[in-house]
Parts: sequence; structure tokens; C-alpha cells
Amino acid sequence: MKKGVSILLALFLALGFAGVASAHVTVQPGKVPAGSYQVFTLRVPSEKEAATTQVKVEVPADVDVSRFEPKPGWTYETEKDADGKIVSFTWKADGDGLGATEFGQFNFQGKVADNATSLSWKAYQTYSDGSVVEWTGAPDADTPASVTTVTAADASGEGAAAGSTDRDPLTLTLAIVGAAAGILALLVSLLRRRKA
Repeated sequence: MKKGVSILLALFLALGFAGVASAHVTVQPGKVPAGSYQVFTLRVPSEKEAATTQVKVEVPADVDVSRFEPKPGWTYETEKDADGKIVSFTWKADGDGLGATEFGQFNFQGKVADNATSLSWKAYQTYSDGSVVEWTGAPDADTPASVTTVTAADASGEGAAAGSTDRDPLTLTLAIVGAAAGILALLVSLLRRRKA
């Protein structure tokens, strides 16, 4: 019984630290239908002792970004091409930015092209010490670009609704950690009952 508790405790700790270790700049949701209007969320965790003060995102060619949700303490700027399409946007902190134990979420709206298959979001995270982390690599790189998979358009027309019901990796990790913690608590309770 003790061995089982030890294994579950190790699993719980591994899952908990896996969620922290995989904290990258990402754009959610991870999967969207082609031709749909979406509310995207840029999630920015600080991974250094220095604060995150700025993040720039290059907009994939197959997304037409149109609106941004204001965020207190931050301002944004957009860069457009000759046709007026937003090709990048940059969020800048008005104050100290995001500390070492903090993260921020920045919402924006856009339409996915009808013929899109995959969206690669290249991001550049600037810290208060002047360093810049380029989230532009391949999926297996140390600093990967966030990728959104594009599925076939929803024939029912529901694909045009903003948002998605897909779970993001952080939600799934937290659900697994919560389930592991519950099982661990149950086993500890049973072990104590047997000793009594």
C-alpha cells in the first residue's frame, strides 16, 4: 500500500511540474474551424526573475485580426501592410509588467481564412532586463511558436461563432493533477483506516 501511495505522489508531482515547465507564450484555442470568427487569447507567462514588459505577435497570413479587448495597465500598437491588414501587434506594459510568478492574457478577435490549414503565431517576449525570448521555433524547439490547427469548416454554420469548446493544455493538465490529488487523498485515508 505504501508503494502505491509513493507512486501516486510521484505522479502527482511530475504532473504538477510538467505544467510549470511547459509554460510558453501561446495563442488559444489550439484548434479552430476554417472560415470561422474567433476570439483568440494570447497567454503570456513570465519565466524569469525579470518582469515581462512587452510582447509582440506576428499575425499568420490566414487570419484577419480586427479587434482587441482592452487590458488595464497595458497598451497595444498594430502594424499594417499596404492593404490595411494587421500583420503584427505589440502589447506594452504601462507599469512594472508581469512578475516572475505572474501571467497575462490578451484577447483579440479575428476571422480564419476559408482555406487555412494551420496557424503559426510567432511571438517576441521582452523582459525588463532588456532580454528578448523569440517564440518562433519548431514544435520540438526550446522556444516553439504557438500553433493553431485548422479543421474543416463546420457545415452547420456553427463554425462561424466566436470561440471554441476545445480544452487548452493548461486546463487538461490541471484536471489531471486534480484527479491525481483526489486519488492520493483517498489512498492515504484508506491506509490510515487500515492501521487504526
